[in-house]
Amino acid sequence: MTYELTDDPLVLGGKTFRSRLIVGTGKYSNFAVMREALERSGSQIVTVAVRRVNLSDRSRESLLDFIDTNRFMLLPNTAGCYTADEAVRAANLGREAGLSDWVKLEVIGDERTLFPDTEALLAATRVLVKDGFVVLPYTNDDPIMARKLEDAGATAVMPLGAPIGSGMGIQNPANLRIIMECVSVPVIVDAGVGTASDAAVAMELGCDAVLMNTGIAGATDPVTMAEAMKKAVEAGRLAFKAGRIAKKLYASASSPLEGVSR
Repeated sequence: MTYELTDDPLVLGGKTFRSRLIVGTGKYSNFAVMREALERSGSQIVTVAVRRVNLSDRSRESLLDFIDTNRFMLLPNTAGCYTADEAVRAANLGREAGLSDWVKLEVIGDERTLFPDTEALLAATRVLVKDGFVVLPYTNDDPIMARKLEDAGATAVMPLGAPIGSGMGIQNPANLRIIMECVSVPVIVDAGVGTASDAAVAMELGCDAVLMNTGIAGATDPVTMAEAMKKAVEAGRLAFKAGRIAKKLYASASSPLEGVSR
């Protein structure tokens, strides 16, 4: 039976999505480019930093004016928060402003590396889950922390592939494999994707989705890169479902001679 992507939706928080690519809305040269890149990405979920949205004066131009909310689900994020309290406050501001009761939870522990403060992240996850949020926490590639976040009620875990905005690609594929064995919630690679092959690798490993921003927005041609990322995620998922051949030390002829008379 032929495998079809349409028969393999991403299920998050009880909702079903055709696309397994989640894209961010920061770092674009202008809102018009952002809008076109979102369209070409085929994504159905876009992240929006609560701190970048003008919640007090909706009459002023905002990035929300360039996002078709009938097509894209907003996923507010707590980018720029360095404590659990800050992150919880930002999530509640987004919900009160009508953005969503979903949150991509970020609690940064170091300004230079932007690595997450996992202790504070876990604390914020517990508070927000108790308050009725659908929580998707950005974390490091630590299987133990991934399991703790699931136990705290996280809807998915989002381990980094590499530092935010680094474009270094998947640095620890073994850790991602172990995380997928340790948790039963979806695993979404978040951060570090630089080009289409990075996204394909994440999906070939068996990750459920990929979230990216800089890899698209920072490209020379963000709109074309958005389409490349869309196709890479789809190709990686197809390859994972198809099942790759085993790696071997020596060659194996593609046209075997066994049973052929010479």
